[in-house]
Amino acid sequence: MACLGRLAACMQATPAHRGRVPGAAQHLRALGPCSHIMVMRRHRHVVAVRMSGAPPSARLRASSTRDGAAPHSGHMVAGGERHPYVAPQAVWRRIAMTIFARSMLGLLLTAAVICVFGAQRVAALTPGGELASHRAIYELKLAHTRGNSPAVAARGRILYDFSGNSCDGYALQFRQVSELDNGEGKVTLSDLRSTTWEDGAAKKFIFKSQNYVNETLIDTVDGQAERQRDNVAVSLTQPAAKTFDVAAGAVFPTDHMRRIIEAAREDKNILELPVYDGSEKGEKVYNTLTVIGPAIAPDERVPADAAAREPALAGLKRWPVTVSYFDRTGRDDQAPVYSIRFEVYENGISRALMLDYNDFAISGELTSIELKNSTPCK
Repeated sequence: MACLGRLAACMQATPAHRGRVPGAAQHLRALGPCSHIMVMRRHRHVVAVRMSGAPPSARLRASSTRDGAAPHSGHMVAGGERHPYVAPQAVWRRIAMTIFARSMLGLLLTAAVICVFGAQRVAALTPGGELASHRAIYELKLAHTRGNSPAVAARGRILYDFSGNSCDGYALQFRQVSELDNGEGKVTLSDLRSTTWEDGAAKKFIFKSQNYVNETLIDTVDGQAERQRDNVAVSLTQPAAKTFDVAAGAVFPTDHMRRIIEAAREDKNILELPVYDGSEKGEKVYNTLTVIGPAIAPDERVPADAAAREPALAGLKRWPVTVSYFDRTGRDDQAPVYSIRFEVYENGISRALMLDYNDFAISGELTSIELKNSTPCK
C-alpha cells in the first residue's frame, strides 16, 4: 500500500482545477457510490481522505467516534494555529499498510488461515495455514476534531485485491480514487495505484506506486528491499536510481501485522518495531509502538459493518490495537507523527479503523469484504 501517502502530498504540489475535473465522475463510478470526507489542515501534515457515500459539501461537522470508542488522547494537540496545507507521503500509506496489513496496503490483512469452500464457514485457525485471498472496500469520514482547523469536503473509495500464499508470496493490487473540493469551487481528482509483493519468509519486499492528479501522472516510486544478514538492502529505480541500507531489525508491512497478531495470541500488550514500507520516496523508516488491548469475545460488541455479514468471521475473537508511528530521531519524549487504531480478528482481518493525526481523526468503515478461493501452499 504505497499509495495512500501520496494523495495529500500531491495536493500541495499540483494546482487544483477550478470546477469539476473532466473524467472525475467516471473514475468515481468505477469504484462505486461515494460519500464525503474531510481534509483537515494541521502543522506540517494533512490527511486528504476520499471516501464513499453522498455528494461532497463545502463544510462538514465532526461526527462522534464510531462503535462508542473514546478518541485516543495520548497525543499532543497543535493549538488553534492554522498552517499551510501540506502532508507527508507516508500518511496515507500507513493506513493501508498497517491496518490493512498490506504489503503497502493489504499485503496481508490476514495472519492465519481462512479456508473458504463455497459457503463453508471457517470455525478454526491453523497456525501454519495460508492467508486469505480477498477483495475489500473501506469508507472513511471525519470522526472528531481537536481545535478549529478548517475542513475541505471530499469523496472517493479505497479498493484493494489481495492474493497469494506463504510459498509463492503475497501480491496486492490497490487503487484509490478521490475527488477533493476546497470549498471555493476548486475540485481535484486524485488516482492512486499500487502493486506490491512480499515473500512468505519476509525476506523480500517489492513495491511500485503511481499517483495521478487530474489524470496526469505526477509521482512514481518503484523499488525493492531484501533482507540480508546484517541489514536490509534497498534498491530504487524511481523516482531516481538509488541504493542504500536500513537496519536489519526493520520489518516489512505483512511481517509487522503477523507479529502483532502473534503477540495478541500470546497475551502480550506491547510491541516495538521499526517498519520499512517504501514510504517517502522509498527512503522512510518509522519507529512504531503497538499497544494491544484485551481480547473481545465473538458475542461481545457485535460489529454493525461488513464484518457482521461475513460467515468466516463469526465465532472469531478480536483485539483492539493502536499502532503509533514516530520519526527516528532518537528522542524518547517525542509525540507520534500519527497513530492508527483498529480491531483485528484472529485471522488478520481488520475493522473499525481510526486514524489519529493529533488535532483531528478519521474513521474507516469496512463496507465490503469478499473472501476468494485460495490456492494452498504445496
